[in-house]
Amino acid sequence: MWRAADIPTDSYYEVRAECTDVPKTKFKIKAGKTLSVRKWKAAFSPEGYVDIGRTLDRIHRGGIHPDIRGEVWEFLLGSYDPKSTYEERDELREDRRARYTVLKAECRNLFPMIGSGKYVTAPILLENGEPSQDPIVLEQLKLENGEPITMVKETDKKILEWKLTLHQIGLDVVRTDRTLVFYEKQDNLAKLWDILSVYSWFDTDVGYCQGMSDLCSPMIMLFQDEADAFWCFERFMRRIRANFRATDRSMGVETQLGSLASVTQVIDPKLHQHLEELGGGDYLFAVRMLMVLFRREFSFGDSLNLWEMMWALEYDPEMFAMYEDPDDEAKGRAKSIRHYGKFEREVMKSGGKVGEAPLPISVFLVASVLKDKSAKLVAEARGLDDVVKILNEMTGNLDARKACTGAMKLHKKYLKKVKKPP
Repeated sequence: MWRAADIPTDSYYEVRAECTDVPKTKFKIKAGKTLSVRKWKAAFSPEGYVDIGRTLDRIHRGGIHPDIRGEVWEFLLGSYDPKSTYEERDELREDRRARYTVLKAECRNLFPMIGSGKYVTAPILLENGEPSQDPIVLEQLKLENGEPITMVKETDKKILEWKLTLHQIGLDVVRTDRTLVFYEKQDNLAKLWDILSVYSWFDTDVGYCQGMSDLCSPMIMLFQDEADAFWCFERFMRRIRANFRATDRSMGVETQLGSLASVTQVIDPKLHQHLEELGGGDYLFAVRMLMVLFRREFSFGDSLNLWEMMWALEYDPEMFAMYEDPDDEAKGRAKSIRHYGKFEREVMKSGGKVGEAPLPISVFLVASVLKDKSAKLVAEARGLDDVVKILNEMTGNLDARKACTGAMKLHKKYLKKVKKPP
């Protein structure tokens, strides 16, 4: 039996017995280091105010106990203001649940399979809006009671674009975290499909893009209420949705790829030059790491541990006010510097504006991985295929805590090198 201090976080996310080649966890719940249920509860006042500063350092050093992970994530992602009371949060939660119910009802009116416990993996409409006559589609277009869903030609452009994404969401859903026992249940797959479908309707500017299922999947597991999972995912997307915005000429993640190139050029010019000579100066080989934040490089549990460490390091106490009302007069009010994450504090000390880190920690995480593999990449990579192969070798071999520590060190080094004399 595992002692409390030795429990691997992956023991909370059961892997199917036949899946023997998945990355193993390197993170263990450690007494005195991991944010425990007791320590989390102790951070609350009798009214429900949270002294978030008491938890940030512990989170970025030792992660969060899985029993409270969902609740803590809501604060780290700005769903709730630490300066709110229990009563205020209960009211806000109920309001959000009601809003999600309305959103989901809108989607269900457009396509009755939403909320039915089923999902589609084949195109239900053609590009011209005509219903598909494919037998596979017709077989999928049946509710649990066997009643068929009748499709008609769709002429509304917004609705057509949304319906054209539903099968792609379904295809991604059935491929997401299928090594986990949790997703053996169709109800859980359907819940993931529902949330992503509703989000695609909710955020029409971004819609749905491949990779979002990897980011949403943990929310399904952490929250019993589907609405709570949706809004936590929505807050997560606010942080990174720019990566998913795309036009005919560019994709949103190119901004971070450009930042990664700039950082690497400063801290490891020899590696940057080598990558440019190989034709990799656009750093497209790092797209996946930035888009899904290392979900593929770590075990499931370790990737969650990495995320919460990043969020704790980047934490900004003004996040809730900025999300709820960009014109809120409370925004920018003075707070103790200890209420900010360590990464954010370093940005403030370097002269950056409060709450406006010039570069996200994710860029420095990828840069630290490249720095760690620098000698091997320079010596052995003779083409971009070699670069990808060398980077793929790190799957399952990374340590979340060490990765964050390396990112922080590179961030300091970068700030020191680019800081211009007065």
